[in-house]
Amino acid sequence: MYLHPLTAGLPMTEREWLTRHSELRYFRRNETVLEAHEETDRVYCVATGLLRVVARGRTPAADFTSEFIRADDFFFDLGLQQDRYRSTQALVAALPASVHLVSVAALRELCERRPEIALRLLGLVAKRQALLRGRLRRVSTLSSGALVGHVLHQLTQLAPVHAGGFDKRISQSMIASYSGLSREVVNKTMRAMEQRGLLRRDAQAVHVPEDFAQTDFGTLPDDRLSTA
Repeated sequence: MYLHPLTAGLPMTEREWLTRHSELRYFRRNETVLEAHEETDRVYCVATGLLRVVARGRTPAADFTSEFIRADDFFFDLGLQQDRYRSTQALVAALPASVHLVSVAALRELCERRPEIALRLLGLVAKRQALLRGRLRRVSTLSSGALVGHVLHQLTQLAPVHAGGFDKRISQSMIASYSGLSREVVNKTMRAMEQRGLLRRDAQAVHVPEDFAQTDFGTLPDDRLSTA
């Protein structure tokens, strides 16, 4: 039975009804879940793993990751006014993921029956938009060192492992795509951080200090993260 925090308070009969209008699928790391400009009639709700939203460039190296979709979060492009929509961005599995593909029509019907669900959905959308605006502002204003440090700390929350840090399968290319930097700059910055004891790797994870961020992923002073 599909149980998203958004619908956790619903009666069992309504949760069972939503399950009948959903499909659970599994995706390998780097597998495309939804391609840019592809038409779909589904909302993509992540049960486990991590997806990334990708604006396609002229080449794969020019792709830009605009955001990550973690467990208990969801993706749909534009609104729920129509039963089908054409996604302007691609959706790719950053890590192995299980995803509930929920019917847009069913979710809209649920929102019409349960206005509180519609309000919660709008609240989640507004929160994600605010986070996205903040991230894009940081991409345009922070130094490369501070930006990489910020992203690494964010990944400890998006792709955590039980021993701390973030999943080492998150590649430098992926970090570069998310930070808007080249892979070479990300590699140089991470090596400098490792030499200074600010970054540690083991078999499962990449570890960074907790004070890499404060509220809303605040950043360290540039001098601590400098690659000079």
